[in-house]
Amino acid sequence: MRTAYSVETVRAAERELMARLPEGALMQRAAAGLAAACADLLGRVYGRRIVLLVGSGDNGGDALYAGARLARRGAGVTAVLLTPERAHAGGLAALRRAGGAVTGAGGAEALIERADLVLDGVVGIGGRGGLRPDAAALASAAEASRAAVVAVDLPSGVDADTGEVRGAAIHADLTVTFGTHKPGLLVDPAREYAGSVRLVDIGLALPAEAELEALQHADVARLLPVPGGESDKYRRGVVGIAAGSARYPGAAVLAVAGALRGGAGAVRYVGPAGDAVIARFPETLVSDRGPGKAGRVQAWVVGPGVGDDSASVAEVLDADVPVLIDADGLRLADVDAVRRRNAPTLMTPHAGEAAALLGVAREEVEAARLESVRELAGRYEATVLLKGSTTLVADCGGGAVRVNPTGTPWLATAGSGDVLSGLAGSLLAAGLTALDAGSVAAYLHGLAGRLAARGAPVGAHDVADGIRGAWRDVRAG
Repeated sequence: MRTAYSVETVRAAERELMARLPEGALMQRAAAGLAAACADLLGRVYGRRIVLLVGSGDNGGDALYAGARLARRGAGVTAVLLTPERAHAGGLAALRRAGGAVTGAGGAEALIERADLVLDGVVGIGGRGGLRPDAAALASAAEASRAAVVAVDLPSGVDADTGEVRGAAIHADLTVTFGTHKPGLLVDPAREYAGSVRLVDIGLALPAEAELEALQHADVARLLPVPGGESDKYRRGVVGIAAGSARYPGAAVLAVAGALRGGAGAVRYVGPAGDAVIARFPETLVSDRGPGKAGRVQAWVVGPGVGDDSASVAEVLDADVPVLIDADGLRLADVDAVRRRNAPTLMTPHAGEAAALLGVAREEVEAARLESVRELAGRYEATVLLKGSTTLVADCGGGAVRVNPTGTPWLATAGSGDVLSGLAGSLLAAGLTALDAGSVAAYLHGLAGRLAARGAPVGAHDVADGIRGAWRDVRAG
């Protein structure tokens, strides 16, 4: 499992380690890993032109020491000092001894234009807000150049703890981060600025519980429900789907499609789109008597395409089984009714729906996804899966927020969320916790989207059909 830790936790771990190491040893570890990553990216170091953008403090020191290592291998290295009086003295001396050059920010754009690689050591993980004007101008020059841009620990101008970007920031092709991932490297919008991320182990001892965690194939494989020799459809779990309407029958069909791919033993459908569901999936158990009389289920999915059917939403919320609320159900669900529930609740809004629930603009949710998903989980006392470019899953009880590493922009298509809801509901019925069901469903859904798309447009039905392939891929390791 990939984990990310807050700046405060990282700083504490660094202090503890530095107390046991010779002075400067930790920075040398970081610089060695950084220089190696730059060399790998360049392919050939000798004769390459490298520009270091150097701010104050340790982040600039890492860049200077790495630049010295690259200069000793024959690169032409120039350090651009944004605050010359506060540049790291030891790193500056090392660069000069290695034959590197030093200059101020004036005229640095011309250097960047000719560079093969630009190393961003402007602001470290403690930075807040966007870049100042002089640094922002250099960031723009780097982005416009042909040079590869490598960020030291974190792209300058992004928030390490939240993933927010409140102004100008460096757009990196590669971020070399030390000790552990930082939340901003995994959460949009900052994630888009990081490029590829390379983790350098510098020996930090970190707590067991992280701020963020991202499941990998092996983690998902351990969580997938697998039937045993004595399994029957009821032991495997039955999921109820209360979805669709005369206007949106397709939402019901797609939610059922996702549910049938999710490992539960049977799917019960309740709603006005029964004929459409049976025509596509004759194995579905269809009822027109409402959720309370549909028969036994181990979990419910309610909301996709239900329009204004608040009665079905309220009836499902009264059920003493896990419930997933999506789409129209989010608008119709009474917050107090959700908070009163004893069984687990999983809510799956996209940014626009989350904004409506929080009473803010959509742009605020998209700019502060981590804060938004935590706030929603606390407000509703539920597990919340916030869909989007970075899908996040947060429990109301705190703990690490899960960030989904799979997906493709082609998943931004009508009905894709309905498939995800059915899939997650099926995993709930199979016995997974709300956090695990949401995380595993998002992982499989994202992987299915990638497999189905392969660089071309897909429809929601293609994503549903791709879940089996994603499941097999995860199980194969």
